Amino acid sequence: MLETTPSPEPGSGKGGYGVQIAYRTLSVRVEEKQTSTSKSPPDPADAIASIDVHLLSVDEVYTRYSTHPTVGLELAAVRRKERDGKNVISPPPTVYWKKSLNYIFGGFNFLMWIAFILTIISYQPLGPPIPFTLGVAVLLLLVIFVSATFYALVDWNANRIMKSIKSLIANEAAVIRDGKQQIIQAAEIVVGDIIVLNSGDRVPADLRVVQASSDLRFDRSLLTGESVMIPGALNATSENALETRNLALTSTFVVQGTCHGIVFATGDRTVMGRLVKMSGETKFKLTTIQKEVWFFTKIISCLALFFFCLSILLFGVWLRTSYPGYDTPSEAIVNSIGCLTAFVPQGLPICVALSLTVVARRMAKRQVLVKNLATIETLGCMSVLCSDKTGTLTAGKMMVENVAFLDDVFGVEEIHERVKKAADPAVFAAFKALHQTARLCNGAKFDATTNHLPVEERTIKGDPTDTALLRFSEALSIPELSVDASILQQEYEKKFEIPFNSRNKWMLSMVSKVNAAGKDVEPTCILVKGAPDVLFPSCTTVLQSNGSVVKLTSKAMQTLAALQEEWSSQGQRVLALCRKPISDIKSGLSPNDMEELMYSEMCDLTLVGLIGICDPPRPDVAPSISVIRQAGVRVFMVTGDFKLTAEAIARQVGIITKRVVDTIQDVRTAASEKVEPKNYYLIKPSEDDPIRSLVLTGEDVASLTPYDWNVIVGQYTEIVFARTTPDQKMRIVNEIKARGDNTVAVTGDGVNDAPALKAADIGVAMGSGSDVAKEAAALILLKNDFASIPVAIEMGRLVFDNLKKVTLYLMPAGSYSEFMAVLANVLLGMQIPMNSYQQVCYCITNDVIMSISLMYEQPEWDLMRRKPRNARTDRLTDWRLFFHVYLFYGLMLWPCAMAMWFLYMSKQGLGFYDVILTFSNWGEGWQGYTEDQLTQFVDVGQCIYYVTVAIGQYGTLLSVRNRRVSILDSNPLWGPRRNLLVLVSMTGTILICIVNLYGPGFQRVFGTMPIPGMFWGIPYTFALGILLMDETRKAIVRKYPKSFVAWLAW
Repeated sequence: MLETTPSPEPGSGKGGYGVQIAYRTLSVRVEEKQTSTSKSPPDPADAIASIDVHLLSVDEVYTRYSTHPTVGLELAAVRRKERDGKNVISPPPTVYWKKSLNYIFGGFNFLMWIAFILTIISYQPLGPPIPFTLGVAVLLLLVIFVSATFYALVDWNANRIMKSIKSLIANEAAVIRDGKQQIIQAAEIVVGDIIVLNSGDRVPADLRVVQASSDLRFDRSLLTGESVMIPGALNATSENALETRNLALTSTFVVQGTCHGIVFATGDRTVMGRLVKMSGETKFKLTTIQKEVWFFTKIISCLALFFFCLSILLFGVWLRTSYPGYDTPSEAIVNSIGCLTAFVPQGLPICVALSLTVVARRMAKRQVLVKNLATIETLGCMSVLCSDKTGTLTAGKMMVENVAFLDDVFGVEEIHERVKKAADPAVFAAFKALHQTARLCNGAKFDATTNHLPVEERTIKGDPTDTALLRFSEALSIPELSVDASILQQEYEKKFEIPFNSRNKWMLSMVSKVNAAGKDVEPTCILVKGAPDVLFPSCTTVLQSNGSVVKLTSKAMQTLAALQEEWSSQGQRVLALCRKPISDIKSGLSPNDMEELMYSEMCDLTLVGLIGICDPPRPDVAPSISVIRQAGVRVFMVTGDFKLTAEAIARQVGIITKRVVDTIQDVRTAASEKVEPKNYYLIKPSEDDPIRSLVLTGEDVASLTPYDWNVIVGQYTEIVFARTTPDQKMRIVNEIKARGDNTVAVTGDGVNDAPALKAADIGVAMGSGSDVAKEAAALILLKNDFASIPVAIEMGRLVFDNLKKVTLYLMPAGSYSEFMAVLANVLLGMQIPMNSYQQVCYCITNDVIMSISLMYEQPEWDLMRRKPRNARTDRLTDWRLFFHVYLFYGLMLWPCAMAMWFLYMSKQGLGFYDVILTFSNWGEGWQGYTEDQLTQFVDVGQCIYYVTVAIGQYGTLLSVRNRRVSILDSNPLWGPRRNLLVLVSMTGTILICIVNLYGPGFQRVFGTMPIPGMFWGIPYTFALGILLMDETRKAIVRKYPKSFVAWLAW
């Protein structure tokens, strides 16, 4: 319901809490400083306190900003005002020193700092100052520097990718310039522009409202944190600029009604721009996987520190006194540093950081805006997808398919032909009334800059239903009946309007015909369009095709209802067009009084006719839903459309596959037992339950009890919720989330979908949808590509799957094989088989290089056939993973490495008991060898242990690439699972080993030495043995999926 401001000329017709707190603080401060003004206020509160545009009258606002209600700004004025800068809010400044500290000390780097400091202390003053100790210290410092640099590069690259994706969103606004309504980029708005806002639009700049429908409502939750709708107004309701209701502030949304506003501030000079400056840097939030990795990091770090302290304690309390000379304090500290480095899976934080980049790149290729990594992780857990119909499952490109009067039905293509063939065109006189209603009772408008194009190619601002009617009425021209859109627009003036909303399910326009003198020449009419089942009860007469009006009898009602059902069952959206002449409208009524009057006139309407609108399903929806359902995700339709239309589309896209569909009566029969579930987490269909379908209406949803919901969520796989309101959509989402450990995603594109999108675990909006929907969503499909949803689900599962593989790969060599070397040295009195340099080097080079290749693994063939991951119970690290680390892969790897150590010693004439439990006996003269010879044996043996672990991990790497599939079906060299980085990483780790063993500098500083050729070859058999053992395990799991071995599988 639009109240038009008089023209000066006669005859003219998902911020953050920081922003919300700053908003409240400013509101109070502005209230305190309202009396003080400043020419160039330095403080945000002073700047906002100086705003007085809300206190001016509408005419004074037009005068101040040199604009006109119907002409807007002229081009010359726009060019002049563009010098003030773009309408863009600058991002908060980055605090680089904080970021740098996080890079340097974050993750496992703080353990590296501890190890570095202790190594320096071991070099001096504990001494003696040997090059080996200093070399380890330098290496640790290098590790810290390289890790910090890598974290910074990955962070920078991820931010760059996210910015490039966000730049793909077209932020547009409708403005009036040079007397024409145009759509421009929001960044090009200037002060003085007249902005046209409809329901669902984001407010692009700070506006003073100058025209408003009486039902105008704003969502200011981004500013205030409160989700209550704020009514709009034309006059000031408070002297405080932040509290008054006649200002529309940047980044708020129009959730109901329409309005025009004059821009009084843009960019950084808006209220939001000032708040962003006040709130400072956006706080960083950990995603789900990052929290799990951080939790895992704390556990590993505590274990590392515990075993390091235990090692030092054992040296101080036991070894130093019982075996004097076995180790010096300096040697004990350096050897014990292995505890700190052995437990640290240095590649894990790097792979977590990389995962954002990998996923963001893949999603960017599909034009999908992912607001944060948590969205992808959560998508991997999705168990229920609630989808809107119009514009989401369907193309949203609606076209009028059929037109019907009481006594005749027309296909759109045959209208002109039938009128031309008629002996007297007047037999179809009803088309004039139908055309008038469709064109004038319409909230959509053509973009004036495209008016020169054919009707089907013009840009339209409005919802899909109004767009279809606008194209139909604009293209419909029947000269014989004086049906012409251009003449109609000139002859009629819109006096008042009640826009369509999802509660009323109708739209009303009050229009009157004017002559050249501007005086009414015929009674004013109200034109109504909306849902037939809602409007039929308000109709008492009906129009026939010849234009005659007859009484709407029960038989006529049955005829029209049958036609509605027939069209709906074909998937068409059916609209009823009605009209009613009215007179004696008092002038000067307020918008609210006029609204009440219009509601009172919603009776005794004349039904003009029915219009059937076709909105075909998107071609990618049916195959996508098939893939989603194969992944164990239930897909429900939640729509405001008619029951039969919703069910027809649901069958076409594969949401409903059963011939027999249950109703509310079946639900109530099953719920009549009223059995309380033992656990709400268990309310879900089991794998053995048959597939059952259900269709409910909004009326049914309103009457459901908790017991009914238990039946619906626990027994049905295919559900359609029709004729639902926004509140009911939100209730549906919350009820499903409360049962069965469900992770719920919601797709939608309209204002009515926004509450459900916010309530869901993951909100998915279409790029062509309303600004409100896109703000509420966590994922935006910029190309309206529904097929991106299964891809996103797969990406979410893949990220988690690959990180699990990385963890499983890193642990056997790091926290097991390396730690066993330290344990053997401390408890078994044996020379350490892998020195601290080799442990540090292996953890930050060999292991990292090979683990990174796992992040680029393609999905396994059964990834989208597995059940959704339960976000509450399925963790990144669980007992099954640790079982495979310590009792399977690790239990094969470290004994192999240790065996190679003892094999080499035996070839030098030192038996098992000549090496173990020697403690301080290992020295000059032991078993007839000099100290230099024994030192050489240890140096070579350590290099053999190091090489064995590095090559043995080949077997682990190739094993963890697949959870159940054989390597024969998924090798890394060719096929769908091709990953040449595996080969590159294997080559890289061998090259690192060669450089370490044969590099003169490394030999001189770290005591590395070449090893006999046989010790290069034997480890490959160990790697093959690990791979074959794992292949055997996988074969058992595949053949006997219910076996004990399958139960243990990770």
